[in-house]
Amino acid sequence: MKSQPYNELLARIRPLFKAKMRDEKLPDDLEDSLCQVYLPLADWVHQQKTVGNPLLLGVNGAQGSGKSTLCKFLQMILSEAYPYKVAGFSIDDLYLTHAERQRLGREIHPLLVTRGVPGTHDVDLGLQIIQALFDPASGPVAIPAFDKARDDRRPPSEWTLVQGPVDIVIFEGWCVGATPQTEAELVEPVNDLERDEDPEGIWRTFVNRQLQGAYATLFSQIDRLIMLKVPSMECVFQWRSLQEQKLAEKTAFTGDNSRIMDAEALKRFIMHYERITRHTLAEMPSRADLTLTLDHNHQYHTKLHP
Repeated sequence: MKSQPYNELLARIRPLFKAKMRDEKLPDDLEDSLCQVYLPLADWVHQQKTVGNPLLLGVNGAQGSGKSTLCKFLQMILSEAYPYKVAGFSIDDLYLTHAERQRLGREIHPLLVTRGVPGTHDVDLGLQIIQALFDPASGPVAIPAFDKARDDRRPPSEWTLVQGPVDIVIFEGWCVGATPQTEAELVEPVNDLERDEDPEGIWRTFVNRQLQGAYATLFSQIDRLIMLKVPSMECVFQWRSLQEQKLAEKTAFTGDNSRIMDAEALKRFIMHYERITRHTLAEMPSRADLTLTLDHNHQYHTKLHP
């Protein structure tokens, strides 16, 4: 039987949780996760927070794992149920502009035109945002926004302003907390994209060096790391396909679906992410501070208890 404080907390959060589910157009069965995952997870984060010290929470999850949804609800619960001021942003918000990636494609390797892998983000901007959000003297902090349908960064006038300082920052992304591989591991291609379009390993070596350098500096700021572990790369493709369908539905209202990917384009797109995703699935669970395992039905196999 749940303790009375937990029941009181659940009663207070449930209406807000259900309202956000409606806003996000999420299925009703997600409410089960409120008791099994979301509320206990918020309590776990609360226990990691020490008085007077800010907390940078990293959340790693493959494409389509639901990390963005989890982070939205976690931010809401921590803000409403605990005395915390919380901000959140994604590594996707830090993507370089389309023009900047075109330059990388010309100067280093054509595959760097495609957003996603380390080397296609503005790492310095990420470090500046984290520092500003925790700075006691900070004012409004601008969080950049990326338009995935147009594959370009939104203008600063459309960035979100967050009033600092905050107590907790939730930083999520598919490669957040990822580590580099050895040179020997880079030799063998992991898919057709690497075999056909990166036969000399120039692209994957560049990406790996980013993880050794600038990204290692960024990820070293993380105080606690949560991993959402997906069952397989096949699930990544299926779940990412659903995301693309939702994106297509949103852009249908504007009539601009020029960058919506069909199945073959999506398969090729995910190949850019495959090497790091497989490496992370193999090694991160043993070092993450908390690993939440998802089953093939996109349900949390790992259940937390308050």
